[in-house]
Amino acid sequence: MHYVKVVLGVLLGVVVFLFLDYALPSKNTVRITNTYNRLTAVTSSNAIFYAADDAGTVENSAGQRDVRFIETVRPNGKVFVYRNEDTGWIWPPYFKYDSANLHAEATNLKSGKSDPTWVSVTAYGWRLPWLTAYPNAIAIDTLAGPDERPRNWAAMVICGFLLMLLALFWRMWAQFRERTIDPALKSVDDGWDRASDRVSAEATEARGRMRGWLDRVKGKPRK
Repeated sequence: MHYVKVVLGVLLGVVVFLFLDYALPSKNTVRITNTYNRLTAVTSSNAIFYAADDAGTVENSAGQRDVRFIETVRPNGKVFVYRNEDTGWIWPPYFKYDSANLHAEATNLKSGKSDPTWVSVTAYGWRLPWLTAYPNAIAIDTLAGPDERPRNWAAMVICGFLLMLLALFWRMWAQFRERTIDPALKSVDDGWDRASDRVSAEATEARGRMRGWLDRVKGKPRK
């Protein structure tokens, strides 16, 4: 039973970590190289990684939608692609409605190797090539250079708040267990012990009566 609890706890921790890793905002220092629109197939396997239909995105009869993309290059030379979709009032709650303005801003900040303009892109989500999934860009801020790493205050505040809630919940659970569950379990254990003692005494008494009856049947004198 102990190992089952450990496994379930580990699985729950992994699920919570993946959920926060996807939903919380991240910041990356990049150089924008291109912006464009592309008809993208949204299927049942990757629909969860795209905005909902009622967020303003319209799909055609073939299940394709016109999605804005932002191509970037990181300081180490690796390329990275973002999508740029409104989120609406649906999960995750970024309430983004300015994808057109963000697209224009990203287009204006395009630069080449010879004269780079470094920016910090705030986004959420994962880049999963095998599912054609892209992180969704939320905001773009210009930087002084490729070595500048802005602090991700939003994610830090949210994680701190969640840790406070976890500590509060843990304390409440400990008090509830100490005041309610542990006394109830002790009462059950005490009742079980009393019942076991009573059954044992009754069994001993029954064996004594049975032995006395057998002795009488065999004609043995009583002691």
